Parts: sequence; structure tokens; C-alpha cells
Amino acid sequence: MEQRSIATEKQNKIAGWGLLIGVLLIASNLRAPLTSVGALLPYIRDDLDISNTVAGSLTTLPLLAFAVLSPFASSVANRIGMERTIFYSFILLTIGLIVRTLFGITLLLAGTIVVGLAIAFGNVLLPALIKMKFPLKIGLLTGLYAVFMNIFGALASGVSLPLSRISRWGWQGSLTSWAILTIVALVVWMPQLKKQAESPISDDGTGTAKNNIWKSPLAWHITVYMGTQSMVFFTMVSWLPDILNDNGYTSGAAGWMLSLMQLAFIPFTFITPVIAEKTADQRLLTAITGILVMIGAGGLLTGNAILITIAVICIGGACGAAFSLSMMFFSLRSNDGQEAAKVSGMAQSVGYLIAAAGPVLLGFMHDITADWILPITIVGMIGIILIVTGMKSGADRKIASAQ
Repeated sequence: MEQRSIATEKQNKIAGWGLLIGVLLIASNLRAPLTSVGALLPYIRDDLDISNTVAGSLTTLPLLAFAVLSPFASSVANRIGMERTIFYSFILLTIGLIVRTLFGITLLLAGTIVVGLAIAFGNVLLPALIKMKFPLKIGLLTGLYAVFMNIFGALASGVSLPLSRISRWGWQGSLTSWAILTIVALVVWMPQLKKQAESPISDDGTGTAKNNIWKSPLAWHITVYMGTQSMVFFTMVSWLPDILNDNGYTSGAAGWMLSLMQLAFIPFTFITPVIAEKTADQRLLTAITGILVMIGAGGLLTGNAILITIAVICIGGACGAAFSLSMMFFSLRSNDGQEAAKVSGMAQSVGYLIAAAGPVLLGFMHDITADWILPITIVGMIGIILIVTGMKSGADRKIASAQ
């Protein structure tokens, strides 16, 4: 009996580590297929003879796919099981990564949409999976998966161009190479498919199975908080180099500053949820994220090199912290895995629509004013929205009881 108990305990530890590695590999694939496109856009545009508008859609289409599919991800997972849904979505992701590099603009756009739809499942379901499988380690696991997701996203952004130069297929070979990472994730994830009894998203009766999550004020606060932090990040990724060019920075120096912002993002994605997990109330942390965005916007307006550097770090850190807090709120403010998946789906659907509007809005403001003062001021005002919605989201309460 004792030997059997030791063997069972050893099997459980191995299974636990296998699940953890699987989660981190899934997370590693949630940004790399998207960020790998950015540095290759000029080559894709010239090779296929497409306009800048069509080329730009390669980054916009996945965000729109997130918005369309995210609300339905939890329903699919509840029917066929969370582990199976993630597995099938990664088969779809592998297909999309290959299809988008085949023969012309039509398949490029179609494959890009498929990639966005596949990643939407992982975006929505990972926070719910963490709540179900690691209920006592939500902060640590949220931090780890956010770090892996963003490290591989940054890595893909940096190595995609060198990969295209050493590959016989050019940009096609570079983009297709990321399918290797998805295949590795699929292989490691396969043992999770045996857990059929555990795979449906559980509902203990206290969540929103009988309630409409879209009518919850707290769910909306979380959604707007998630969306506005994404808006700040994607807006800065799009326009920070141009803002710095107008301040006298060379294109190379502006690119390094953008890298600095993304480097500042990564440690905050890990540190913040670890701190947040130790407290029931995260209002102070959310307020700090909004304040840092406001400080960052103010620093960009000064034109001073030292203050601009501080501003870039503040914005990167704020976005990293706010991103992790958003992911945590899906779990912390829900009562069960089903509710967490529903909140995640709602927040990521509306949130990515908000995020997609940011670069367009600020670009329009720059066009009509021929200056960056008004657009940067708007970014600072978004910091106020982060404070208000973050204070509501960070309070110690649950979705169902908050309706």
C-alpha cells in the first residue's frame, strides 16, 4: 500500500509538471505568430505587390478575430472539454501558420484569420485553466505564462528578419518556422487529452451559468480595464518611433527605445501578479498602473532625453503590470472555471476592439493637428480611465455577487 501510494504521488508530480510545461508552451505560441510578421511587412508588401493598407491588415485581422471568437470560446470548451479545445485550436494554428505562407495574398489573409481565431481560444481559456488546475498559485502561474508569452513574442519580433535571410523561402520560411513551436506544444499537450472526466469547465452553481455575464457591471469594469491597457500598448508600439523621430531621435535610436519599452513590460508581467496574489484587494496596484501611464505621457511631452527614457520605462512597466492584473481578474473575480472563461471571453472580445481603435484614433489626431501633443495627451487621459476602472476591478468581490 505504501509503495503504491509513493508511486501514485510520483505520477501526480510528473503529471503536474507536464501540465505546467504544457501551459507555458501554449502561452509561448500566443504572441509569436503575430509579432513575427511586423519586421517582415515591407518584404511581404514588395513581394506580393500589395498596398500599405493591405499589409497593415496582417496585424489588424488577428485582433478582429480575437474580438469575434472570444465570447464563444468558453461554450466550445464546455461542450468538448478545455484540454481538447486547446489541442484542436493548436492544430488549427499550425494549419494557419502554414497556409498563410502559400501562394499569394488570398491565402496569406485567410491563413492570418485562421491564426487569429486559433490564438483566441488560448487567450480566453488559459486564465480559466489556471483557476481550475492551480487555484492556490494563480498569481505565480499568471506571471509565468505572461512572461513566456511576451518573451517569445519579443523573440519572434527580433529573429523573424534574420530567419528570412538564412531561409531559402525568405519571409515564407521565416513565418512557417513558428509552426515548429506549435507542434512541440501539441506533442507535450497530448497527455492532457486523457483527462476527459476533468476536461469540461466546471460549474459549482455559484457562478454565472444562469446569469448573463454581459449584464455584470464588474465584468464591464474588468473589460474596459483590459481594453484600455491594450490600447496604450498597441498605440505605443505603433507610434512611439514616430513620436521620438519628431523629438530628434534617429530611426535606430527610436527602435531601441521601443525595445526598451517592451523589455520593461516583461518583468512587470511576472512581479505584479505575484504581489497581487498576496492581497485580496488590488486597487492600489491598478491605480499605480494608471499613474505610471500618466507620468509616461507627461515625460514624452517634455522633449527631454532623460525624461523620455523614464517615460518609456513607465509606460512599458504600466502595460506589463496592467496586462497581468487583467488576466488575474478573470480568475480572482470569478467563482469557477466556467465564469472565468466567460469573463475572459467578454473582456478579450470587447477589449481587443478597444485596442484596435487606439492606433487609428491617435493617427487621426496626429493627421488633423500635425503634432503629437494632442495624441500623447489622450494617452495620459487613458491613464485616468485605467485608475477608475482598475479601482472597481481591484475591489475584493465576485462577479455574481456584484450584479
